[in-house]
Amino acid sequence: MKIALLGYGKMGKAIEEIAINRGHEIVLRVSEDIEAYNLDELEIDAAIDFSIPKAAYKNITTAFKHKVPVVCGTTGWLDDYEKVTKLCKEEDSAFLYASNFSLGVNVFFELNKKLAHMMKGLDDYAVEIEEIHHTEKLDAPSGTAISLAQQIIAENPNKNGWQLDHADKDEIPIYAKRIKDVPGTHTVSYESKIDTIEIMHMAKSRQGFALGAVIAAEWLKDKKGVFTMRDVLSSLF
Repeated sequence: MKIALLGYGKMGKAIEEIAINRGHEIVLRVSEDIEAYNLDELEIDAAIDFSIPKAAYKNITTAFKHKVPVVCGTTGWLDDYEKVTKLCKEEDSAFLYASNFSLGVNVFFELNKKLAHMMKGLDDYAVEIEEIHHTEKLDAPSGTAISLAQQIIAENPNKNGWQLDHADKDEIPIYAKRIKDVPGTHTVSYESKIDTIEIMHMAKSRQGFALGAVIAAEWLKDKKGVFTMRDVLSSLF
């Protein structure tokens, strides 16, 4: 496969290493304005976007206009998600967004949904989410934490939303911490007067995210439409 990297920071470099080890060719590394590059002449099979929130929308939509499928792991731009998916369909391209590409985190998502379903009738337990990331992460809370909260809300009719740090009784509080060199830790806790129930995922490096993104790009090649990591995982397990 010929892969374009939209964003060439630490994640981009980790993706590059794994992609090359899996036999792929990196034909483009975008670290500035994507429109400065000629995408048509490169015959790109898929682009992987791990850029920054203010660049993601332009990167993705420009790729669509050149019929390049996009795997995106950038968070903090999702106010434009509906516009992106609409353009993807109009351009007959392919798009796969995930707040977290780690295969372990996607198993964690499934555990979170199951636990939320089991806890929804137990009113003595208060739920909260904590996420810890490296100091270079620009958005808070993380997209993964938001996904976890949304899964809990879908299972619990008494929860209407989430808030960062301070939440009302009908909302889920998400606490975001930024610590140097922490790839990502997410904890979902249910607290009562008598005990605590907790599930946690702790990333040890960026390699898990990078591997998942490359696997997603491999899966997305030659497809049309809008997909999620659940679609990818259904083909693996």
